[in-house]
Amino acid sequence: MSPWLEWGIPIITWLQGLGDWLITPMRVITFFGNEEFLLILLPTILWCFDVGVGFRVGLIYIFSGGLSVTLKILFGTPRPYWVSNKVKALATATDFGLPSGHALSSMAVYGRIAIGIGTRWGYVIFGLLIFLIALSRLFLAVHFPTDVIVGLLVGGALLIIFIRLETPLRHRLQRMSISGQIMIAILTSLFIIGLGLGTIAVTDGRSVPSDWVTTAAAVAPEAKPLNPRSTDNFIAASGALLGIGVGGSLLFSWGKFNAGGPWSKRVIRYIVGIIGIAVLYFGLKSILPSGETLLAQFLRYIRYAVVGFWAVYLAPRLFVALRLA
Repeated sequence: MSPWLEWGIPIITWLQGLGDWLITPMRVITFFGNEEFLLILLPTILWCFDVGVGFRVGLIYIFSGGLSVTLKILFGTPRPYWVSNKVKALATATDFGLPSGHALSSMAVYGRIAIGIGTRWGYVIFGLLIFLIALSRLFLAVHFPTDVIVGLLVGGALLIIFIRLETPLRHRLQRMSISGQIMIAILTSLFIIGLGLGTIAVTDGRSVPSDWVTTAAAVAPEAKPLNPRSTDNFIAASGALLGIGVGGSLLFSWGKFNAGGPWSKRVIRYIVGIIGIAVLYFGLKSILPSGETLLAQFLRYIRYAVVGFWAVYLAPRLFVALRLA
């Protein structure tokens, strides 16, 4: 094990030694950085609070996910329970460890939400949430402290870049035609796929050490087999970007959806919208083939694109048609 990772093992064992009573709270906290929770949170902002902030938060989440997956494959480092039987695998994962995707995405997403709120309590609450999510990844032994630190730093850098480029890019896109905006969304989506496939190709000669596999299986015998070079995550990110990008172009061009209004209507449209996401996300997942085949990956791309398009464009159109917005 590399020394720049090994120093974190005593920290993880110390955290886990604080008591099993922390397992459930830490699992709940880490859920706030999971894809499933963010699929609930991001539409809430867009549908019920602020369309612009919701759209931008969705974009930064997708970019953070794509960046995280690419860096994981590039660095190819293990997770704690893959290389040490001193820790307890209180959660498991099949991909590489560096950087922590939860730390990276939480810093980018919750940092952007805090900036959107723009109040002191917003910075305090979301800053604390980011810290606790990062801490939970250590306690659950799915990340080394190095993974978390790098994730926070990369997420912070992405947030700064995103904030600085938001306004000039928005103004430039607004001067383009809808077809031009849609083409930008398509090309950016394909860029994420190309970046992911390129990273896999560059690191093709790097195999997963057999001792990582055996140690992970011994510490977490019921976990899924390691599959750290899977294309699933960046295919999902690129598909979601396509759906959100195309949907955003059509939504802002249409310009008739407002996230305000009575709370009764906000609650109803949220329920309607989230049912749509659940049907599309879980329904399509249950009927479409899974795996690493070209067909399965293409349909995964389409599934995430459809979910993103529903959230950003089709659901708001339905809300207005039902007079809920």
